[in-house]
Amino acid sequence: MAAKAPVKKNLSAIKRARQAEKRNTRNRVERSKIKSAIKVVETAVKGGDKEAAASVLLSAAKLISSARSKGILHKNNAARKISKLTRKVNAVSKA
Repeated sequence: MAAKAPVKKNLSAIKRARQAEKRNTRNRVERSKIKSAIKVVETAVKGGDKEAAASVLLSAAKLISSARSKGILHKNNAARKISKLTRKVNAVSKA
């Protein structure tokens, strides 16, 4: 990680640094939840259980869409993640 930034001098910079730290923590938690949900979907796909894969896909897509609307993920990044997962689940359904 990068070294700590020098102490800010004016009040608005201090407040901005405080807000950035809070947002960074919150966003890190959200990204971690998304990664965990993706791993659950991929595990269900590897197991070959299409009903389970489809149900966890819905919850993962909801998490990703929520993060996209909050600005945690870029819209194209979110769309790409959902599309990739959907293709994997559909491949299990066809097999």
